[in-house]
Amino acid sequence: ADMRAQRELTPRRKKLWAGAALVVFLLLAALVCRYVGVPMLRFAAEPEKFRLWIQAHGLWGELAYMGMVALQILVAVIPGEPLEIAGGYAFGVLKGTRLCMLAAGAGSAIVLLLSRRCGTRLAELFFTKEKLASLRFLKSSPKKTLLLLLIFMLPGTPKDLICFYAGLTDIKLPALLIICSLGRFPSIITSALGGDALGTESYLFAGAVFIATL
Repeated sequence: ADMRAQRELTPRRKKLWAGAALVVFLLLAALVCRYVGVPMLRFAAEPEKFRLWIQAHGLWGELAYMGMVALQILVAVIPGEPLEIAGGYAFGVLKGTRLCMLAAGAGSAIVLLLSRRCGTRLAELFFTKEKLASLRFLKSSPKKTLLLLLIFMLPGTPKDLICFYAGLTDIKLPALLIICSLGRFPSIITSALGGDALGTESYLFAGAVFIATL
């Protein structure tokens, strides 16, 4: 019994382990952002090169693209729009949207689970307390589910920040996953439309799509 008690973690040790885990996560996220995220965005910013690489790798290229999108959501400081546009350019509207939606759903699920597990400490690794405080109404409003869906559906809103914060609400995880996944659809499909238009050299249509989204 004494040995078992010694092996059990005290509240103080649990906090120390949780703090150490968050520090390790932050360091890994910083390294991924520096050595994977930045080159990834540079690659996506060269759409023709990106499309040729995707086509040359077949299914592995599609899986690599989905991994990039999911990683972007997890490491929330990496912007997602360049990857969404690159997906439309490389795959076309329908396939680009489908792959991006699947990857966004997977990335959102990971973020929601981590956020619910770690609490505000995880979100504070990426966002200031002021930014998190601006979303407090999502926890207190009786219509928070509807509000969250509406905010997610607006192109340009900080969806990664909201996804991290959504995990802190009392909304059930299946409902949150539906909201965080489907709520990205308008932004993803408009970006894919613009990317596809660039790929087919329909520059006027691409410009119109991006201006309408803005």
